[in-house]
Amino acid sequence: MARIKTDYRTPKTLLNQATGFLEDYTHTLNPYGGCAFGCSYCYVRGMPVAAFRGEPWGSWVDVKLEAAQTLRRELRRAKAKGPVRIFMSSSTDPYQPAEYKERVTRSLLEAMAEVRPDFLLVQTRSPLVARDIDLLRLLENQVRVSMTVETDREDVRRVFTPAAPPIAARLRALAQLREAGVPVQVAVAPVLPSSEDFPSLLRPLTDRVVIDDYEMGDGSGGRRTARLGLETLYARLGLSEWHSPAAWRIVQTRMGRCFGEDELFVSKEGFAP
Repeated sequence: MARIKTDYRTPKTLLNQATGFLEDYTHTLNPYGGCAFGCSYCYVRGMPVAAFRGEPWGSWVDVKLEAAQTLRRELRRAKAKGPVRIFMSSSTDPYQPAEYKERVTRSLLEAMAEVRPDFLLVQTRSPLVARDIDLLRLLENQVRVSMTVETDREDVRRVFTPAAPPIAARLRALAQLREAGVPVQVAVAPVLPSSEDFPSLLRPLTDRVVIDDYEMGDGSGGRRTARLGLETLYARLGLSEWHSPAAWRIVQTRMGRCFGEDELFVSKEGFAP
């Protein structure tokens, strides 16, 4: 893995108003800036946080210092005004490789166990989330861990997200979370080429699956993603037929053989509280 440049910053605020695709939430919360996973399809590549940085997306991470203290103050103020529903995270993965050492996300969970939001969704692709089962359990039914599993094929994962954790490790983390009683879902987001066996692989691990694609989920109707040149990656795998706005329906049909209508969601509705 390439060396990641790490900087340390002390932000004045952590909670941001949730809008657009995440309008069902009141706030977004990003424990880090940047993202070491650097996924090829990440919509953040086309956003100002990445475009104006002057460094390749996936090559840098900003660690946010004094995060728990800041969040406690902000949570108390926000809760005094009404319900607080948090999406963590919208422009990074809260379980960066740096989290093993820095423990920013864990400190934020500790703060939220003390000053509870009405709902917290933890969106990640990292098995490190299982480390924090003790804190997630404290939030009971006010939390859901959404694990990104875009495909069951490691050959596809290695081409599209070579720096991201292997699929098997994510599935093991899901099993640990579910066994511990933590509410979980799988986010097949974005849909990548997968096998017929994908649904049966997920069935024992969750009773909630959300499917999303570039057009529905990148916040711009697919325009941000279209500029990333992903068609070359599909061609490299000989799977160009999957580079289609209709590809998600293939996965939806397959998932429908293992999951009921009340267990299978599409795009925005599946990420809502």
